[in-house]
Amino acid sequence: MSQTPEKPLAWAINTRAGAHDSTESLDAILPAGAAEAARSFHRQIPNFHPSPLQALPRLAAMLGLGGVWVKDESERLDLSSFKVLGGSFAIYRFLQQRLGMNDRELTFDRLISPEIKDRLGSITFASATDGNHGRGIAWASSKLGQDCVIYVHSKTSTARIKAIRHHGARVEVVDGTYDDAVRKIEADARENGWQVISDTSWDGYEDIPTWIMQGYTSMFSEAREELTAKDAKPLTHVFLQAGVGALAASGVAFYHRMFTTQSPRCVIVEPSRAACLLESIRAGDGQPHSFPGELDTIMAGLACGDPSPLAWRLLWDRADAFVAVPDYVAAKGMRVFGVPLKDDPPVISGESGAVTLGALMVVMEAPEGEELRRALDLGPDSQVLLINSEGNTDPDYFRRVVWEGVNPVPKPYRYSG
Repeated sequence: MSQTPEKPLAWAINTRAGAHDSTESLDAILPAGAAEAARSFHRQIPNFHPSPLQALPRLAAMLGLGGVWVKDESERLDLSSFKVLGGSFAIYRFLQQRLGMNDRELTFDRLISPEIKDRLGSITFASATDGNHGRGIAWASSKLGQDCVIYVHSKTSTARIKAIRHHGARVEVVDGTYDDAVRKIEADARENGWQVISDTSWDGYEDIPTWIMQGYTSMFSEAREELTAKDAKPLTHVFLQAGVGALAASGVAFYHRMFTTQSPRCVIVEPSRAACLLESIRAGDGQPHSFPGELDTIMAGLACGDPSPLAWRLLWDRADAFVAVPDYVAAKGMRVFGVPLKDDPPVISGESGAVTLGALMVVMEAPEGEELRRALDLGPDSQVLLINSEGNTDPDYFRRVVWEGVNPVPKPYRYSG
């Protein structure tokens, strides 16, 4: 007997977003000047340059939208992910605090100097990861000449583990999920005196996750400048992928800080098998809720069952909608990015990077998206920003999806022209 395919979309509108006027959760993540400080730091990194912002006008026209823009993080510092933006800035802020130095005193060149290494002594930076965050922490630790320990869960791909080890980090594989790795690294770091650099928060641990989210805003600052340089129309919608919610909260914070009124509508996209934020908004009590199960999704970077409480507080206040989609939607996004319509540029995107494109296409094309499409007022006047959060970080699986058609769209939901 054939199995009924999973529907391509589940969603919820956040009724608080338009009515909430307190800035407490926004100020906690992105106080005035924080985005500018992160951008200033990143500009000092050798060979650092803005990742490209690509326009997909043919796809926009096909979907009935005014514009689709893609911030392509596959070209970020040869690391193929945005994650290094947050990890590097958080380590910088942590060391500033330890040294008692300000931004002017602690430039990037001085940060990596033997003088500062002597003052700091030996530090072991540690984190749990699905791959990209750990690679960014390992890269930053190697620049500082410090040790690094990264815990990954048992389903992390060999390619992502090798990429972390390439930067000199020690990698330990933990049985279970990403959330199990987070709990294990927290306990082991206390025992061994390691410094955890995590993008998820917990009681008593909020400064570093805050700095990570501030670091991510460099992406959005660049996108704003690139849109201005292209004389583009103002953004009306931003689709943001979410695991624990740090990237999503960073984007929401940036646009609500930049626009006191009429900020772009922010749509949060998760895997249906790890939809902890959709679960939380549906609960309706303002608390973060865990998503049960094995978190068995191809979107490794988003396979998180526990929201970051710090990120959740802002999303609860200000995110406009929460969407969850099955794996085949992300796989379709990868293929559409890689084989675009004529004259649109190709974009190399991994599973977590492409899910927002897949979700946007479902919302605009599928009958299941019609009600949400109307609720978000998506149409010919809409200018939509997507974040390609990762490139081809798992080559074997990338080829399986793009070359061999793994995770095909079920027949009832295929493009019909």
